[in-house]
Amino acid sequence: MVRTLPTSFPFEILRERERERERERVMAETAVCSSSEPTPDVEKVMIRDISLAAEAQTREGDTFYLITQRWWQDWLEYVNQNQATITLDGSSSDRSDSCGLTNLKRPSAIDNSDLIYEAESEDSPIGIDLHDTLVEGTDYILLPQEVWNRLYAWYGGGPTLARKVINSGVSQTELAVEVYPLRLQLHLMPKGDNSSIRISKKETIGELHRRACEIFDLNSEQVWIWDYYGRRKYALMQDMGKTLDDANIQMDQDILVELVDNSNSALGGCMSSVLENGSADKETTSVLVEPSKSGFSIAGGFSASKGLSRNCNSESSQFQSLTSPGRESDNTYGISGVTTRGSSCGLTGLLNLGNTCFMNSAIQCLVHTPEFARYFREDYHKEINWQNPLGMVGELALAFGELLRKLWAPGRTPVAPRPFKAKLARFAPQFSGYNQHDSQELLAFLLDGLHEDLNRVKHKPYVKSRDADGRPDEEVADEYWANHISRNDSIIVDVCQGQYKSTLVCPTCNKISVTFDPFMYLSLPLQSTTTRTMAVTVFTCDGSALPNACTITVPKQGRCRDLIQAISNACSLKHNEKLLLAEIRSHLIHRFLEDPLILLSSIKDDDHLAAYKIPKFVKNTKFLQLIHRREERETSNAQSTIGWKPYGTPLVSPISCDEVITRGDIQSMVHTMLSPMLRTESVGHPDISDTNTLLPASDPSQTTSSSAACRDSNVEDSVQRNGGSSKTVTLPKLPLQLVDENNACIDLSVGEDKAVKLSSSSMSILVFIDWSGKLLEKYDAYYLENLPEVFKNGPVTKKARTEPLSLYTCLEAFLREEPLVPEDMWYCPQCKERRQASKKLDLWRLPEVLVIHLKRFSYSRSMKHKLETFVNFPIHDFDLTNYIANKNNASRQLYELYALTNHYGGMGSGHYTAHIKLLDENRWYNFDDSHISPINEEDVKSPAAYVLFYRRVKTEDASVSNGAQSSVDHVIYSRK
Repeated sequence: MVRTLPTSFPFEILRERERERERERVMAETAVCSSSEPTPDVEKVMIRDISLAAEAQTREGDTFYLITQRWWQDWLEYVNQNQATITLDGSSSDRSDSCGLTNLKRPSAIDNSDLIYEAESEDSPIGIDLHDTLVEGTDYILLPQEVWNRLYAWYGGGPTLARKVINSGVSQTELAVEVYPLRLQLHLMPKGDNSSIRISKKETIGELHRRACEIFDLNSEQVWIWDYYGRRKYALMQDMGKTLDDANIQMDQDILVELVDNSNSALGGCMSSVLENGSADKETTSVLVEPSKSGFSIAGGFSASKGLSRNCNSESSQFQSLTSPGRESDNTYGISGVTTRGSSCGLTGLLNLGNTCFMNSAIQCLVHTPEFARYFREDYHKEINWQNPLGMVGELALAFGELLRKLWAPGRTPVAPRPFKAKLARFAPQFSGYNQHDSQELLAFLLDGLHEDLNRVKHKPYVKSRDADGRPDEEVADEYWANHISRNDSIIVDVCQGQYKSTLVCPTCNKISVTFDPFMYLSLPLQSTTTRTMAVTVFTCDGSALPNACTITVPKQGRCRDLIQAISNACSLKHNEKLLLAEIRSHLIHRFLEDPLILLSSIKDDDHLAAYKIPKFVKNTKFLQLIHRREERETSNAQSTIGWKPYGTPLVSPISCDEVITRGDIQSMVHTMLSPMLRTESVGHPDISDTNTLLPASDPSQTTSSSAACRDSNVEDSVQRNGGSSKTVTLPKLPLQLVDENNACIDLSVGEDKAVKLSSSSMSILVFIDWSGKLLEKYDAYYLENLPEVFKNGPVTKKARTEPLSLYTCLEAFLREEPLVPEDMWYCPQCKERRQASKKLDLWRLPEVLVIHLKRFSYSRSMKHKLETFVNFPIHDFDLTNYIANKNNASRQLYELYALTNHYGGMGSGHYTAHIKLLDENRWYNFDDSHISPINEEDVKSPAAYVLFYRRVKTEDASVSNGAQSSVDHVIYSRK
């Protein structure tokens, strides 16, 4: 990695005069102060002046030093003494205190240990090695040599981390600090020894040769140095004056150090051939090691492949961009004489221009789509639509076609896609600069832009789509497709566009609207599992049963209606009952989950849910919420007070607004709600969280009779039997308090005949019951206290979550019926209102090339997240026959994978590569920017897979999916 330096520092005359006055004042203070150490002000001014002078005269070969950002920040605070922080360019608010006002502690010795690996030492071949993911300005800063010398003289410490200034950029005139020199893996053959070294990319092959001989203690005349990219002999490095940069050697690359016996005539002849040609022929070059996955270089920085990046794990690695925006990283242009890696057409890499791996991976997948490879290598200019206002005046198509031809030309060095990127930035400013972007977003723009540039329709007719109105789907689908083709006809439509059936149902009037819309790719959601286990406690309001916790299984991406239905089945809900679902927080009802369309994903595993059985056909009601409180002692300021605090789980019961409600009515209602918990004798408490145990008791018959006996016993003293009839005279008064509309508490234990005024603005009536110790002796409130969590993690669940996710499962989730989001509501033509309709998608017509985007990235207002879920996608025989809604199409819909993009790492700091199958070779390759290496088919699948490219398998009964025979049905790669 390199860090770019400015070439000059012009400063205003006024600021220079101010600094001169500052220097004079500081020097005067220095003479006054008797301290043996320089004052903070003296240090500040001296470092500033030295740094300005040093950086203004920076030249190639100069030395800069890394210093930990942590220590540098401590020093800045020390020298500024709570003033504005200065920077090396001198920009600060300069106001110094006298030497006697220093109050911050002087920093201790410089400690750079957090920047390095502890295992390395200066004597090792690799030297003191930096951590691979350091970021300038966050982990370290770079200091000119004079600045480091001054700080080191004052503070001491270390270790010293020196780095050289090199020329970089396209013109090789841009100064940059090479923070991360090349780390190369040396393999000595045939002895089998290995060693790692650090060496500048600007060093020569001769220097690499010398150091390899020194490390392995070899005679230079007996050693050949090979470019061992992908652990294959690709090129003999015999030009001792060429730099490693010119030889296209990159981070963590393998170098073969081969011992040669010149007395062997056969071997000598082979070496002579190599010397003449500069590379070894495949048939004369032996492969000493099986090919392996190559490490990929991120913007000229560290390697992040498995086993190479020391602080990255194989599942999720956080990669840092090591390129400064606005410049091109090293190796951004082709250099004559660089050995071509591989001789087959189509095996040409793309140089990374600085975080352009997202673009390179998408381009490689497109240029290796057989239909596009043939189309753009022939004369496509006659189809360019120069007048299309939706296109790019043909410029994007021309730039892409030219790039494709370069990538398919034989004997090419890696291509720098600068002209194409310039066109891309012109028409899509969101992709300008050198920041990391989403490969799929680029792909979507590129396909759409190429379509408009190559649209064969020069004058688009006006087309008005008709509603289905009960017509056969086949007729309506063909009509929609014909309308689409009349306005959109290009190679992109021929190859990549399909059609799906979209069905909308109005939730109010049940109006059904069916349309048939085109698609360019499918974006499939990822779910770690398709179902979710949830625990909910069910309460009754009529006193018929104790609370009961049940565990149910629901769709993970389901809605509250799915949850309510599952609970209804589990608790055997009667036809005249319904469930009122509520979320409980801090012993209060946080919210009622009344909207059936609420996403279950909004309910977290550590939430607590309660479901209340209430009558189904009661109208004009409000809900009484019985909030439980008990005495708790609070201690503050050495004083102890007793207060009533909420506890347990609220109970809910409906109240009719059509009748007059008295305080006595509420007393009776609460008695009924609490009646199952009346104590009879001391019995063990079953655990409410044990979903396999019914809570009333181990013997349901005993519980029922006991509860009935409790209720009879409780009221027998207040019941008069007169002529065989019974009449309730009075009930024990419960300590209830009603919260009125003014938030005042009304005692309900007195004035039982007084009417209660119900609030007209609220659907809830809050009633507190204060549980004293005496009252708790009569009721067993245990059943209210232990509300289980929605879900509790366990080892079984953890095992289940690691199961691979099938691509078919993702497709089924995409095709599942679900309501539209509120921001995208549908205008119902029958209601004349915007409605949150339910939407169902079905595949109707499939394209020749099916592009599938796995939605690994999720965005919200507060966070960004990437899913590392492994998706088990088929490479061969991806069968979509059963997913086609057009049942008149009897042919099998089989697809085969031929390309995919991968994303490694986290959000905004990862790396893209592509896996591509050359169909004429029937072999897979890894395209990692300019690096290309063969891979085994079993290595194609990984949790990094992001965008999949499938191609239709030609069968005898295959019918044309897009309504017109394509001229590019079957393409055999030709070598030109």
